[in-house]
Amino acid sequence: PLATSFEGRHGSVRYWVKAELHRPWLLPVKLKKEFTVFEHIDINTPSLLSPQAGTKEKTLCCWFCTSGPISLSAKIERKGYTPGESIQIFAEIENCSSRVVVPKAAIYQTQAFYAKGKMKEVKQLVANLRGESLSSGKTETWNGKQLKIPPVSPSILDCSIIRVEYSLMVYVDIPGAMDLFLNLPLVIGTIPLHPFGSRTSSVSSQGSMNMNWLGLTLPERPEAPPSYAEVVTEEQRQSSLAPIGACDDFERALPGPLFAYIQEFRFLPPPLYSEIDPNPDQPTDDRPSCPSR
Repeated sequence: PLATSFEGRHGSVRYWVKAELHRPWLLPVKLKKEFTVFEHIDINTPSLLSPQAGTKEKTLCCWFCTSGPISLSAKIERKGYTPGESIQIFAEIENCSSRVVVPKAAIYQTQAFYAKGKMKEVKQLVANLRGESLSSGKTETWNGKQLKIPPVSPSILDCSIIRVEYSLMVYVDIPGAMDLFLNLPLVIGTIPLHPFGSRTSSVSSQGSMNMNWLGLTLPERPEAPPSYAEVVTEEQRQSSLAPIGACDDFERALPGPLFAYIQEFRFLPPPLYSEIDPNPDQPTDDRPSCPSR
């Protein structure tokens, strides 16, 4: 696969197309056009949907004095995200030391460049947040504290010369001492989270899903509807027949609007149609004619 286009401090991945037009006795015309390539990363894969968690503890020492420990535990819902999403951070920070500490979180991008057997690495801050200061004996809990991912390049994991990785660092800023930190790996993808899982997994799961419903048997032949004579008696049919007369006489006989009486003709049988034209000698025009009754 082609690596995603990328511009880094010590190297880049670029793509372009060149075209040349050669003409006799004239200089060739050349054109160069760059284009962008994205190697799609679907974060709906099981490996990128697994939660990431960790726990660490640190004890501060000052000469012969030892203070209580500082403990940190953090967890995120999954490993894969796309730009624009917010990472929900669940963390608990307990300060049993004598110092005032500050919990923080940050997203870092790490660029690694490989050439001639050597490697250069660049680490850049992408986004960060700060919690409340904790005095001695205090505890802070993050119940889904959100850190939004800005527009960044997706991860590059399969290129032999350039590698771009991301990580979420949840740490405790301790004045006068080394920080206590947790590194949770991240993968920035291009295909966002599907509400029902990945398209690939959903297609593959259709073959392994429970197919017991296929065993349900349908009746060999649907039951025929009842005949007209079984539903409507002769008395109902005779009473529903209106006398043949002019349209004006029929409308004058109705004490109300016509639509109120449509239901009275629900028992009328369908009209009879003849397959033989009763007037074969009469000329016909393009207008459709009703068959005789």
